[in-house]
Amino acid sequence: MPVNIITPEDLNEFKDELLDNIKEMITHQSGIKPKKWLKSPEVRDLLSISTGTLQNLRINGTLPYTKIGGVIYYDYDEILKILEENSVNKKF
Repeated sequence: MPVNIITPEDLNEFKDELLDNIKEMITHQSGIKPKKWLKSPEVRDLLSISTGTLQNLRINGTLPYTKIGGVIYYDYDEILKILEENSVNKKF
């Protein structure tokens, strides 16, 4: 009986495919497009980061933002773009 060995690369590929499928299912089922502009608490929840980490991302220019009055807004599409650009296991 042949034995199949699963490598870490196989698991990473499976994870990426599974996440893509889940994202697609959520988008199609809900039919609701995410908000264009997010406030700081929403971004912290989305990325599971602290207030200080979010501030560091702003200060070092990693995460672009818009400030109106005292409220800071982040473009949802820009957040996704930055996450994809900084992906460690990119598919070519």
